[in-house]
Amino acid sequence: MIEKVVPLTGENMQQCINLYMNVFTKKPWNEPWTEKSARERLTDLLNTPKFMGYLFYDQGDLIGMIAGQAKKSYSGMTFYVAELCVSASVQGKGYGSAILSRFENELQRHDINSLYLLTATGGAAQAFYERNGYTVNDQRVVLKKTFV
Repeated sequence: MIEKVVPLTGENMQQCINLYMNVFTKKPWNEPWTEKSARERLTDLLNTPKFMGYLFYDQGDLIGMIAGQAKKSYSGMTFYVAELCVSASVQGKGYGSAILSRFENELQRHDINSLYLLTATGGAAQAFYERNGYTVNDQRVVLKKTFV
């Protein structure tokens, strides 16, 4: 299934940008990413303190990535996933679950004891995470304020 895992670095950033745009500019997200905006997003993430990110390959093709940062909390280290994407060509074939599982094992090796992420309410992404053992945190709420 997954043949190779490599850290996300500046050297392989272009591959990551291409994957990111190919996933998030299509259904169900339909987000208006450009190469420039995706590069800025992922470069900023790469330069975040306590960053950790990986690219996943199968048969020589980049099939997914996961990235975010660790933060100290009162209960130890917590990881915040900022981005997880799986190539549309392999979605629904277990790659996303395999990426999560490998990444969770890596986090535990780094003494990180919890993982948080944000995703849209309802829909396929939330269902995917719930199938992989994630639960909605009823002790937190996401608040938003838009400046026009």
